[in-house]
Amino acid sequence: MSIKLQKIKEERKKNKFSFLIKGGSEIFANTIRRMILEEVPTLAVEDVEIKENNSALYDEMVALRLGLIPIKTDISTYRLPENEDEIEQKSARCTLQIKLKAAKKGYVYAEEAESGDPKCTFVYPKMPIVKLLPKQKIDLTMTAVMGQGKQHAKWSPGWAYYKKEPMIKIGNVKDPEKIIKHCSDGVFTLKGNKLELVQENVYDSNLLEYYAELDKGIKVEYNENIIFTVESWGQLTYKQMLQQSALLFIKKVEDMEKLL
Repeated sequence: MSIKLQKIKEERKKNKFSFLIKGGSEIFANTIRRMILEEVPTLAVEDVEIKENNSALYDEMVALRLGLIPIKTDISTYRLPENEDEIEQKSARCTLQIKLKAAKKGYVYAEEAESGDPKCTFVYPKMPIVKLLPKQKIDLTMTAVMGQGKQHAKWSPGWAYYKKEPMIKIGNVKDPEKIIKHCSDGVFTLKGNKLELVQENVYDSNLLEYYAELDKGIKVEYNENIIFTVESWGQLTYKQMLQQSALLFIKKVEDMEKLL
């Protein structure tokens, strides 16, 4: 099986990347998708030692919020823990210590947390953790651990999905203005009284079948090519997510070969 990849769109500000898979099957695309969501490891807060918290949020709620904030992960330094002892002993190879202390009125943001590793901090600095009133304080120490999405969604590095490549055919459209009125994703444009396709917006659209229902002059067909999209939450780049998923896939294949 010969597989070719073709770049479609790269949106760095959104941490999003789309590409076309030619010659691959849906089974292959879904395997890579599951590797990204379930197998690619990242850091996430697993344990919180709260020394003081008299805010309006219970300790459990504060810990829950901290656990769901993405942490930039240096995959060249950190690895998955080999056993529970490494986590309990807070091994520097698979855990990270983060401290948070605040005694001010107003919101406490993620950027106020002090990480033991300057390369691994909370992805979104202005994400609010808790709001303090006068004389209220919060003082805690977090232990972030390397983990995988199959254990908990907080370790998933992002989102990945795929769909077949659509091909749009425009025939005799009875009411072009009606289509334009309902076209909210820029797939079509009107020139004169003729409906024209904006190809660069086709891949992102989820309304193609809807347009075909509005007018029989619009037909939607799908070929065997697959549009694969990766969106990062910020722990890793989308390039790292794809690279790691590929390496994990290769390792699983090699492990299976040894068992045969």
